[in-house]
Amino acid sequence: MWPRIGGLRTLDLGTPGELRANLNALVLAGVKQATAGLLSEYEREGEELEQVGERLALVDDDDGLVAVVEVTGVEVVRFADVSWDFARSEGEGDRSIEEWRAGHRAYWARTGTPVDDDTTVVCVRFRLVSAGDGGLTTGDLGT
Repeated sequence: MWPRIGGLRTLDLGTPGELRANLNALVLAGVKQATAGLLSEYEREGEELEQVGERLALVDDDDGLVAVVEVTGVEVVRFADVSWDFARSEGEGDRSIEEWRAGHRAYWARTGTPVDDDTTVVCVRFRLVSAGDGGLTTGDLGT
């Protein structure tokens, strides 16, 4: 199971270090409004898919609370069927769906889970709910 903070499941983007810090910064700037994961990761961890309206605790490398996001959409699709609209909402600067696919193939290969066109991907859209003094320092996760 994934860790919890204040009853919320955590969302840890990318791998620890510079990548996670950059992705978290994109969320805080309102640029990154989606993330993709592999269905096999959920199955391996015994986790259910996110639900629309669910709030997640965005965390840093030390599982420290960075922000709270609210899930606005969840779609399960084949890797080859991830839409350009979704890929753009990840906010990572990809200029085409082909570039997004190449980058994600390389990322998952580096993490030990190569993907092909038929790999099942969970596409999660979210909105930033609170960050910084707007609720995190007070411990108010429901803002």
